[in-house]
Amino acid sequence: MHDPTDHGEDIPQGRVIYNRLIEEIRAGDLSPGSRLREVEIADRLGSSRTPVREAIRRLESDGLVAHVPRLGATIRTLDYPEIMELYEMRAVIEGTAARLAARAASPVEITALAALNDEFGQAGDERMAASLNRQFHEMLLNAAKNRFLVRATHGLQRAMLILGPTTLMEPARVADAHREHGAVLDALTARDGERAEARMRAHIEAAQQVRLKSLRQSAATPGPAPDPGRQDAGGTHR
Repeated sequence: MHDPTDHGEDIPQGRVIYNRLIEEIRAGDLSPGSRLREVEIADRLGSSRTPVREAIRRLESDGLVAHVPRLGATIRTLDYPEIMELYEMRAVIEGTAARLAARAASPVEITALAALNDEFGQAGDERMAASLNRQFHEMLLNAAKNRFLVRATHGLQRAMLILGPTTLMEPARVADAHREHGAVLDALTARDGERAEARMRAHIEAAQQVRLKSLRQSAATPGPAPDPGRQDAGGTHR
């Protein structure tokens, strides 16, 4: 929604700040539960408060930010059912994308996907692997050639940002994901849509299992409470 108090020159800056905050959420620098203080963000990014306020409003409309009593704007924390629902929808949507790509992807696109997956498998660090992984899934989505599916996937990807760090921060997960991508690529090359969908669903479900393991470990981590025998049942995955 347009704020009549905004000056025209502030609107592009609001988009820049929005993109910066998105990247900080993706990188885990702004984790679930983090407060978004307008003054602090404006000082840190060298901006006035008006574009910061606009960026926070956009994050709220994306479902990434909620207003918490006495705290103000904070990065949303997903509960367990929401996390499960997100992965269920991701398996459905990305599985469909793989099935459609088996029919619609050009040989050039499949070759490019294979090259990108090779680069992903050789990534030097987890953040590079995460970036290459996003590129792989984005390229496969575009190869499906369905604009409605693209819109649905981008909405889901925004919600996935607030899960915390990618499961690819687990070093062993990169090698597993590389092999799982390869299985999808084999199905694409064979033009086998049913197998491509099944392999992509298996890939997403494997990531879900890693996420659930991380959540269990986070919940079991002792908190700073004075009672040493008490566990932090409210621990948030980062």
